Order: sequence, then C-alpha cells, then structure tokens
Amino acid sequence: MEDLKIYSYDELMELIKWFDDKKLPVSIQLDKATYIPDVKDTLEKLAVQAEIGYENPKLQGSIFLLKRLKDKLEETQK
Repeated sequence: MEDLKIYSYDELMELIKWFDDKKLPVSIQLDKATYIPDVKDTLEKLAVQAEIGYENPKLQGSIFLLKRLKDKLEETQK
C-alpha cells in the first residue's frame, strides 16, 4: 500500500489558498465516478473538513479531493 502524504497546516493552507484567485467552473466531472455539481460549495466544505482532520491520517480524504480538484483544474485551464 502506498504511503499517504500528511500535509502540514501551512501546506494545507497553501493548497486551499490556491483556489482563491481561480475562475472556478460551476460544476466539474473530476473522473468517471466523481461529479461535483457545485464546485464553490464543495470547496468550502472540503476546506473545513481538511482543517479539522489534517493531522489524522484517517481523515485525509478531503485533502485528497482538494488536491485532485486542483490537479484537474490545472489540467483543464492550460
């Protein structure tokens, strides 16, 4: 099994802040199985969850989704 990256608080804040000045789509198909109908609302909720559980390896899902969303937006906004 692959080791998960555990983000420091500063790294997490940098990841969350990345979205601040970006033009976000209303919705996005992240992959075949993941559709986000309200990107802005989802980002807000993921950021709160990530701040609460960033130190716990079992609660890294919200950070993982934030990173995947960032990667997808970078890919589509080139």
